[in-house]
Amino acid sequence: MKIAVVCANGKAGKLIAKEAVDRGLDVTAVVRGENHSAATKVVSKDLFDLTASDLSGYDVVIDAFGAWTDETYPLHSRTLKHLCDILSGTDARLLVVGGAGSLYVNPEHTVCVADGPNFPDSFKPLAAAMAKALTELRQRKDVKWTYISPAGDFQANGKRTGQYILGGEELILNSKGESVISYADYAIAMIDEAVKGNHIRQRISVVSE
Repeated sequence: MKIAVVCANGKAGKLIAKEAVDRGLDVTAVVRGENHSAATKVVSKDLFDLTASDLSGYDVVIDAFGAWTDETYPLHSRTLKHLCDILSGTDARLLVVGGAGSLYVNPEHTVCVADGPNFPDSFKPLAAAMAKALTELRQRKDVKWTYISPAGDFQANGKRTGQYILGGEELILNSKGESVISYADYAIAMIDEAVKGNHIRQRISVVSE
């Protein structure tokens, strides 16, 4: 299986690339400059400069792009659209590192995590930008996408337990009543989905046990 990890130098991208490499998969890091991931194959290009030929022949393309400032939040939509456009009509699956703010907290799917009174105001612009990108992604019938939302507490330096619980559109809690997952456990879930491909054109979610 051939996998390309876009933005493989980021915190999530590095762990996703390492997880894939450790499983013996054929992994290419797509980075803007020097590669700092575990992948030995590299495409050194800005995401917006990627073409259909750059991603041709991959079974799975993983989008690990992240933006963390008010000025760059709109890039969540623009980068995802660009990747969708160049993968349009191909057999490649696009797996997206998503956000938790858009997960639903009621069975009617009318209220999201970000709508809650305890959701930090400082995170609302990012959550809104990622939710917009997801809404736009749902319209793409020409791409085999899967959007993977982490738990509410997404811990960059959390430990790798090797276990996680798979959910769907709604926020799920573990046996301790927590919504938490480490980047390392999230990477396991991401590569599991890359290998199995069970959720085409669906949003799924994961939480650590």
